Amino acid sequence: MAKDRSKPLSNITFHCKQASCCQSFEAEPARVEDEPEQEHHPFLYFAPCPKCGGECEQVYWQKNAMKAHAKATGPRTEEGKAASAANLKGHPTRSESLRTRFNAMKHGLNARTATYFPAKPDGYAFCKSCDVDRVYCKAQPACVKKTELFMLHHAAFEQQNPRVLGGIYADLQASIFAVLQQILQTIIADGVKITTPEFSYDKDGNCIIAQYQYQNESGETKSRIITNMEAHPLFRPLGEMLSRTGLSLSDMGMTAKVIEADEAEMGKLNNGSVQREELGDYQRRQVEALEGLRSVMDRAGQSMARDPVLIEHKEQMAGDNG
Repeated sequence: MAKDRSKPLSNITFHCKQASCCQSFEAEPARVEDEPEQEHHPFLYFAPCPKCGGECEQVYWQKNAMKAHAKATGPRTEEGKAASAANLKGHPTRSESLRTRFNAMKHGLNARTATYFPAKPDGYAFCKSCDVDRVYCKAQPACVKKTELFMLHHAAFEQQNPRVLGGIYADLQASIFAVLQQILQTIIADGVKITTPEFSYDKDGNCIIAQYQYQNESGETKSRIITNMEAHPLFRPLGEMLSRTGLSLSDMGMTAKVIEADEAEMGKLNNGSVQREELGDYQRRQVEALEGLRSVMDRAGQSMARDPVLIEHKEQMAGDNG
């Protein structure tokens, strides 16, 4: 039965638009204004934010949902209802079943990830950049993002279809490349070497900087701090990430050795692609060739026996011998 939208509602979801707050919450509206232009529900709702105190409006998705429900009438005539029922024949297909059987898991009803990632908005480090509404996430038994990852990986392995994970791993590879760029920028900004002074502690716990004295060209005694020079510590994780993600020069075929080998092989036959014959196949092919040669010789002999020039020559030779 359709809900009566002609009267104000007592429980509304609000969202604070302050950039420093962005709080979502459910509450009874503190102020209700008439809005005749919204025919499906002619009211606007406002409430103070419990976090920053600013005035908040009703969230956009709840407004859109109310408008969609008001316009969704479905078929009314008997012909329309019959046509709608006919559209369901043959469905769901096998492919549709594979796509929809994880819907309950996607919405958190059967998500096993609830054991490890229970829904607690702003409770995880990644919640700050999450685009899921806090109120909606709080109503789920598990983190929406983690449940989606679980569902997609489970579906990919169940269907043996790695293309399902294409978008996830494309984003992951892009993120890894962004981290590599940050590492390179840090190394360039700091320099490829890190210089630190040598120091030690005396028995009283005082820090002593290691120094040595020398005389300059004028004969003056000077002192200089002894330093320890090391390569930038980010070089090691940079190399490991390049090799593990297949971004090294050897993996991409860009080393001088690989390029020279490709140039040397250019123009040569690819012996590896030639299929070698078995000995029995070769003998069988030779026998077939000999049998064909025998038939060719027989046909040539028959043709020579019918040649009029040769016949005349044979008769002439026979007369001369007689």
